[in-house]
Amino acid sequence: MGSRIRQTMDDDLEESHEINVTPFIDVILVLLIIFMVAAPLATVDVNVDLPGSTATPAPRPETPLFLTLKDDLTLAIGNDTVPRPAFAATLDSRTKGDKQTRIFLRADKAVAYGDLMEAMNLLRGAGYLKIALVGLEAAPAADAPAPATTGTVMP
Repeated sequence: MGSRIRQTMDDDLEESHEINVTPFIDVILVLLIIFMVAAPLATVDVNVDLPGSTATPAPRPETPLFLTLKDDLTLAIGNDTVPRPAFAATLDSRTKGDKQTRIFLRADKAVAYGDLMEAMNLLRGAGYLKIALVGLEAAPAADAPAPATTGTVMP
């Protein structure tokens, strides 16, 4: 920032036609830092390929507790993988011993039904009976067959 001493003696100030970009750069740098901090918080660390559902979505609590059964049959509470022997103790510490906490159970599409039931039995064995199944919202298929109403077996 340089200044110039004018040679003339009048009191009129000369107009400067240069744009001061320093405040703009400061604002951009602050926004960059904010987005660098906020972006990792908006991502999910557990990758699960959820099946779709056409049911009406239910309202979620403010801080839901997710139990994830991954395709390799490992369990994760929130984003942390938990070994099966320490499952009940870890779940009790996360819920602070409140057995009435609703546990949101999500499983990969590749997980067999028997393995999903085994995870639900682990929850029951730990004393947690309020379980909600999680799925992706999907639009109903237009060419899907209507459910049988006479009790016959659909081919």
